Amino acid sequence: MNDTTDEQSVLTTCPRDCYDSCGIRVVLKGGEIDRVTGDPDHPANRGSLCGKCTLAYNGVWRDPKVRLTKPLKRTGPKGEGAFKEISWNEALGEIATKLSGLIDAGRARDILTAHYTGTCSIIANQFPMRFFNHIGATEVEPDSICNLSGHVGLGYVLGESAKGFDPRTAKDSQCLIVWGANPSASGPHTDKHWLAEFPGTLIVIDPIRTPSADRADIHLRPFPGTDAALAFGMMNALKAAGKLDANFITQHTVGFDELEPLIDAWTPARAAAETGVPKADILAATNAYGAGPSMLWLGQALCRAPTGGNAFRAVAMLPAVTGNIGKPGTGISFLNGKGTTRNMEMGYLGRADLRTGVASALSHMDLREHLDAAPRDKALILWNINIAASNPDQGRLLEALRSEELFTVVADLFMTDSARFADIVLPAASFLEFDDVVGSYFHLSVGPQTKAANPPGEALPNQEIFRRLASKMALDEPALFETDEEILAHMLQPLGLTFDELKVRGNVYPEANAVVLWEDLDFPTPSGKIELASDKAEADGHPRTAQPDPLARPTAGMLRLLTPASEWHMNSSYDNEPRIRTRTDPATITLNPKDAAARGLKAGDNARISNASATLTLRVAVNDMTPPGVGWAPKGRWLGAAAEGLNVNALNPGLRSDMGNSTALHGVEVEVTAQ
Repeated sequence: MNDTTDEQSVLTTCPRDCYDSCGIRVVLKGGEIDRVTGDPDHPANRGSLCGKCTLAYNGVWRDPKVRLTKPLKRTGPKGEGAFKEISWNEALGEIATKLSGLIDAGRARDILTAHYTGTCSIIANQFPMRFFNHIGATEVEPDSICNLSGHVGLGYVLGESAKGFDPRTAKDSQCLIVWGANPSASGPHTDKHWLAEFPGTLIVIDPIRTPSADRADIHLRPFPGTDAALAFGMMNALKAAGKLDANFITQHTVGFDELEPLIDAWTPARAAAETGVPKADILAATNAYGAGPSMLWLGQALCRAPTGGNAFRAVAMLPAVTGNIGKPGTGISFLNGKGTTRNMEMGYLGRADLRTGVASALSHMDLREHLDAAPRDKALILWNINIAASNPDQGRLLEALRSEELFTVVADLFMTDSARFADIVLPAASFLEFDDVVGSYFHLSVGPQTKAANPPGEALPNQEIFRRLASKMALDEPALFETDEEILAHMLQPLGLTFDELKVRGNVYPEANAVVLWEDLDFPTPSGKIELASDKAEADGHPRTAQPDPLARPTAGMLRLLTPASEWHMNSSYDNEPRIRTRTDPATITLNPKDAAARGLKAGDNARISNASATLTLRVAVNDMTPPGVGWAPKGRWLGAAAEGLNVNALNPGLRSDMGNSTALHGVEVEVTAQ
């Protein structure tokens, strides 16, 4: 029997890029972390943690032999990982000298910063942008590596893309469509509890038969890039069944007269022919959704295609033409932002107002080319991101990162692939080592990130790193030095909470009862209504309405490559945990039995996966979870896992979606052959 007499517990919240934002109970013995477990009182995860977090948070996250503990300076060629320890004073001094030189030369825009969701706690995720906004640096648009096309597309329709539905209203719903999301991998406790307990008909729309799809009452498997055609086929069926809400359309939308001819042209039979979804299944899903009240969850995968923005516009028509928004048990959700759904002043964190000039726009799709363009003596500051593993055009990006002219700084917990190319590496603290706040982007909750241990060695939280850099550069803007305590008090004030109160409670819903979002049906579009046809979209060079046309199928002999999250990997946050690596090695590609047989491949074979961008060797798995014409190879691997020193992102030349200059990685095509 375990002795628990000297145990104490600290409540905190998982800040990973996941729908769940799980509650965590950190158990201390003798003032030191003994184990990291789930909080049994948290409504999302109910006491458990997913496998990857259980292993990583009780493994490499707390291992000082793996963590970065002191600032490092490169001593060998970039990419070889040769460094020596230096002091913080020396590290910040070198960085300050380089950045000040660029600023003094009128070249602040040649200071580039890239960051994303290495941690989603609010201060560590956003406060460093105060520094970069103040000095006039160029921010690489974070969402361009992920989902910006979805934000743009949904914004044309609703005027806001980060205000969805409150999951607690599911009790009032008769149907839920999960379109392009795989909660089993990217929200495992939402899948295990919320999705499993949904009281009505569950419909999952995904080419892959994921565990979430297995849970569904109806699973539609459109070929990647045909989602808009499916949406129009469903609208045609809704109209034929008399399920369009004419009163809602008249009062709360604009542009239906322009949309209706397209709806009339796309019968379920035509949609079935283009998507590969049987007509009977389209009708079954349409009948369930049309009966209402119904909810619609739009996943990240839906917008990661060359026509992803258009797909979002098309699918967003469904609640608009049926009136399934603004009432209990209805709604459309992409993300729930903490500002739009919890009244937190998120702009206060990064303070865009500190920027005096016009911000330079740079997409991750253009980063490699931008680094190569003259002048090449730029500065690149990376935090909360591992671009060497996660960005497209990987082979040429690595060559750009090897340039001796480029001055690169990486702040991270670990010696990541990107850190190996840095001139200066700065040790960052983990979520277990400083106070912050986490808000789910699905559930309308807020939780504490509570310090449970001191950082190893000399590691510092992101925000403290940039406070010290600002001081070293003799910057005098007070906002650059605001303390965590002051920021937390400001951010929690609208919630009527202090951080000490939040630490005790562990999880808070600012609104105790379920909230009906969009209840006022007042949309921040130019018309104030849902815009089925958009002047703004037209002004931006897009069609006035969503278009039903499917993306062309792969060229002869090629497969469409899908690279989503998996059970053990999300982005590249877990691949250095040895116990996860043993569960996921070797890297695989899953083929439909028909595609495997056509190529003379069987399970366990090694195959060459190639296109004009790169060639990789992956182990073959054979399963009809993957439809014909598609290869499934999950993301998240570090580069050292493959003999080629690359991962699946090497196969993506930097395909762009139709909106937002955003990634279209699910448009990548590959040839698969026996090795």
